[in-house]
Amino acid sequence: MHRLQFHYTLSRDSSPAQVRNPLIDLLQALSAQGSISAAARGLGLSYRHVWGELKRWEAELGNELVVWEKGQSARLTPFGSKLMWAERQAQARLAGQIEALRGDLERAFAVAFDPQAHVVTLYASHDDALAALREQALEPHRLHLDIRFCGSVDAIRGLNEGRCVMAGFHTLQHPQAGSRAERIYKPLLQPGLHKIIGFAQRTQGFMVAPGNPLALYTLRDLQQRRARFVNRALGTGTRVVLEELLSQDGLAPSDIVGFDHTEPSHTAAALCVASGAADVSLGIEVAARAQGLDFVPLVQENYHLVCLKSALDDPAVRALRTLLQSAAWQQTLADIAGYTPSRCGEVLSLRAVLPWWSFARKKKEHLAAHTP
Repeated sequence: MHRLQFHYTLSRDSSPAQVRNPLIDLLQALSAQGSISAAARGLGLSYRHVWGELKRWEAELGNELVVWEKGQSARLTPFGSKLMWAERQAQARLAGQIEALRGDLERAFAVAFDPQAHVVTLYASHDDALAALREQALEPHRLHLDIRFCGSVDAIRGLNEGRCVMAGFHTLQHPQAGSRAERIYKPLLQPGLHKIIGFAQRTQGFMVAPGNPLALYTLRDLQQRRARFVNRALGTGTRVVLEELLSQDGLAPSDIVGFDHTEPSHTAAALCVASGAADVSLGIEVAARAQGLDFVPLVQENYHLVCLKSALDDPAVRALRTLLQSAAWQQTLADIAGYTPSRCGEVLSLRAVLPWWSFARKKKEHLAAHTP
């Protein structure tokens, strides 16, 4: 088995985090151009360098990478094609972890080189808007968001256990009392201890093949057409939303083909549909569009940021709230498919946002129980 090694560079460039191998770039160029000379020109390298690198990699990996036939365009061997496939799979599945790794490195170097920099450690349910926020926070705000994408439940637990300053989770726009969301999130949140910071509204829906060939518009359609579904893992906010919608429609998880087939992010789920491994998944519009899929809007939800009340006066949290309230950020958010700014940066009480705590009702019940 061949082992992998990772290297990083220090740069002012704020482009998306990538883990790349120069061999993959060579293979992609060769596959697209059909010749070493054209591939070399496209990469800005010499013919001799590209030829030498291909031969070096073939010796290193013990497999041929390119098929050479006289009079024919160069093409990848089955092994070369599998390397390209493995790269695509890894990039889709590990995008969140790669972003989190970059966040860890940025946090370390921000502290080392900029004593005035602010750092906010944020555990959050996977969300493309947060990745955009991280990019916009760097300049001129000198605010570093150390984001670790995980399930909503793990994010709030991380906050309660002191492993992060803020957590991100999401619920249906009008969650019902007694809902699945209440049973999961209410025990983790405490009025007076936690505070919500407004962030965004977003649309979740079905990510389907172009043209929606199976005409999937409701969960009942998935059940009746036996559509192959790809789910999100236990503890993720999207999984909670799905289970809530199933309950509202009187459906059981067993009614959905592929309910136990899970992927770790919206991007990975969209790639699964795009590759034909599944017919449909529940996710966000921006992930669907990125993979060339159609998107069927299903529900509106609120994406919440939550922190401890005691953290509100922290300079880093104040800096983040200022950024969220800026016109520039709210325009950026509005430009992301499926997102709408919603009370960005405002401090909100749990009771004002979620309908799960009714102290007035409890007081009436208490008085009734003690009235002769």
